[in-house]
Amino acid sequence: MLEWPAKQALRIMLTGGDMLHHYPPANLPFLLVNNYGPTECAVVATSGPVLPDARPDVLPPIGRAITNTRLRLLDETLNEVPQGTPGELHIGGPSLARGYHNRPDLTAEKFIPDPFGEPGGRLYKTGDLARMLPDGQIAFMGRIDDQIKIRGYRIEPKEIVSVLNRHADVRDSLVAAREDAPGEKRLIAYVMLNPNSASTHTALCDFLREHLPEYMIPAAFVRVDAFPMTPNGKIDHAALPEPERANTVADDVSASPATDTQRRIAEIVAGLLDRKDIGLEDNFFMLGGHSLLGAQLIARLRNTFGVEIGLRSLFTAPTVAALSVEIERLASKKEALKTPERAPVCGAPQPCTEANPS
Repeated sequence: MLEWPAKQALRIMLTGGDMLHHYPPANLPFLLVNNYGPTECAVVATSGPVLPDARPDVLPPIGRAITNTRLRLLDETLNEVPQGTPGELHIGGPSLARGYHNRPDLTAEKFIPDPFGEPGGRLYKTGDLARMLPDGQIAFMGRIDDQIKIRGYRIEPKEIVSVLNRHADVRDSLVAAREDAPGEKRLIAYVMLNPNSASTHTALCDFLREHLPEYMIPAAFVRVDAFPMTPNGKIDHAALPEPERANTVADDVSASPATDTQRRIAEIVAGLLDRKDIGLEDNFFMLGGHSLLGAQLIARLRNTFGVEIGLRSLFTAPTVAALSVEIERLASKKEALKTPERAPVCGAPQPCTEANPS
C-alpha cells in the first residue's frame, strides 16, 4: 500500500459512491470523510469522519444523517429494528425526489408514506441493509438483494467474507448460495489461497466458528485462482464452479475405515454420493451431501444398525468416524434398555415379602 506524502496541501478528502472497505492508516496526513446517499435523495444523506482504526473485521461507518435528513432502519413490516440489528435503510426529508419520471408503479413501491412522521411525509426505501452503531453512526452492510436465506436464517455473505479474509492463508474470498439439488441451498465459499497454504477444511471452519454462528459456516471451500468476471467487470456468479472433490479444500488424507461399523457406514455414504472410496474423516456435506441426501442416509443407517439418528446429529457428526461413535453409543444405550434388571437375592429361608419380611 502506497503512503501519502506527509507534506501536502490536502486537508480533507470526501469519499462516496461505493463501500469503504478499510479504515485509514494512522499516518494519513488529512481527514477522511465518508459520505453515503442514493440519487433519489440528492446524493448525500449521511456523512461522517473516519478515524484510524486497527480492526480489520469492522467496516468503516457511513456517518450520521446530514441536516434536514431523517433515517429509519425498518424491518419487512416497517417496524423499527432495535439498535445493532440489521434493517433496511429508509431516508426521509426535503431532499427526496418526487419520484421516477413516467414510472408511477416504481414510485409507489420505493417512495412510501412515513409511518412515523407528519401526515404527507414520505420515506425512500433504499434497498440497503444497515445497522445502528452504539455511537449513533450507521454501518452499511450491503444490498438486501445480496442476502441469503438458508434453513430459515438470513445470512449476509459479506459478514462471512469479512472474517474469512482475515485468515492468514486467504488472499480473497466470495461466499454464495448454491442450489445443486432442487430446494436445497448450501453456503459455498470460493477462496483465493496463498500459494503455500496448508489450510484444511476443518481448520477454516474452526477459524470461522471463533467469530460466527454455526449456520454461517460454509459447507465447502472451493479453491479458485481468480473470480470469473462479466464483460462489465462484475463477478459472474453463474460461472462460479460447482464444488467437486478435485477443487475443494479438504482435510488431510483420511485413513480408511477400520472397524466393521465404519466400513458399513462408508459403503452407505459412498453409494449415496456415487463415490468409490470414503475416508474415515471425509465430511459428508463437503463431498456434496445435503439435507435431502442426509434424510436418505439416516434411513439407511436406521435399517442397517437399528438406531435412530436425528438430522441435527448428522450435522454435528458428518464423518464416518463421528457417525460410527454415535451409532455405537445409541446401540449400546438401546441394548442396556433391553436388558432386564436382576431380581434381588434374599438370604433368608422364607420369601422376602412385605407380609413375611426377612
